[in-house]
Amino acid sequence: MDLNTAPQTRRSQVQFAGQTGQFFSIWIVNIVLTVLTLGIYSAWAKVRTHRYFYSNTSVDGHQFTYLANPIQILIGRIIAVVLFAIYVGSVQFVPILGLFIMLIALFLMPWVINRSMRFQHRMTSYRNVRFGFNGSYGEAFLVFIIFPILSVFTLYLLVPWVMKKINSYILNNITYGDRKVEATLSTTDYYVAALLVVAVSIGAMFGFAIVIGIGAAIFGATVDMANLDSAGMSTAAFVIAPITALLYIGMFALITGIYQARIRAHNFANSEIKDVAKFESTITEMQFARLVFFNLIAIGLSLGLAYPWAKIRAARYLANGTFVEIHENADNVIDDMTSDQSAIGEEIAEVFDLDIAIT
Repeated sequence: MDLNTAPQTRRSQVQFAGQTGQFFSIWIVNIVLTVLTLGIYSAWAKVRTHRYFYSNTSVDGHQFTYLANPIQILIGRIIAVVLFAIYVGSVQFVPILGLFIMLIALFLMPWVINRSMRFQHRMTSYRNVRFGFNGSYGEAFLVFIIFPILSVFTLYLLVPWVMKKINSYILNNITYGDRKVEATLSTTDYYVAALLVVAVSIGAMFGFAIVIGIGAAIFGATVDMANLDSAGMSTAAFVIAPITALLYIGMFALITGIYQARIRAHNFANSEIKDVAKFESTITEMQFARLVFFNLIAIGLSLGLAYPWAKIRAARYLANGTFVEIHENADNVIDDMTSDQSAIGEEIAEVFDLDIAIT
């Protein structure tokens, strides 16, 4: 091939320009107005939050845009809450009807997930080109219903494979203008990540037991257990409880960091928008673990007030560890997607706690 005619690419790091102070103002106003309006303002709160993070995220000097209208989300949310109330009422007063509704909900779930993903992507724009999602009901029913059920009968040995199928389904149905995302994920990488999580979890539990045992032995050796009064017990609890919580948070952060960092790197490296962009994640397991650990500690110690700081920190951290290799033909992508004005699927998914996300 003539090197002069080879396609040219440029590597760009994702940038995030959000500031804690700015987002804290948005966050606290959102909470106050949502409470004062008995939840009605939550639709506007969601749009304000998304628009802030999208507009402060850029690739190659171009920002993302969130296009949803709060009224769209509010209408979808009202319908979702009404359906949820009907389900709760039926379970409480007519159990048989509740079981029937649960069965219907099981078959509706793939549609809800697809509508949620479709709305989420259709409301995202980059360089005036919208994203999209073209998942089918049949495939969604397999990956979100049938495959997880099958994993139960294998004592959950199929869970890594199921997670791979879910992520593969989501990624391969995302579009950018008239181009599709193409992802070729490896089952082996998902099993390696899962085995590492299991190994670290077992090791952490043994380490946790040893630390607690040593602590108990030292405490027992220095204190007369027979004459220990309630004040002494309270003091012991006051010392041991924070240490226990810290160890649990550390174990959770480590496990999360190992799995999320490895799967994120794998998914990015094996996904591309042909003739438009390729992706790379450079965040390591320990970097991700530290991010999770300190964010959780800060939120806990501040009784939730550090949430804006943690969210901004996470967004900046993930952006700095994400690179996009942009193809010279990226400018030729056209937005041929039709407008989708329905947020119902996404809001039903939220009410029924269907948190569908790409790692």
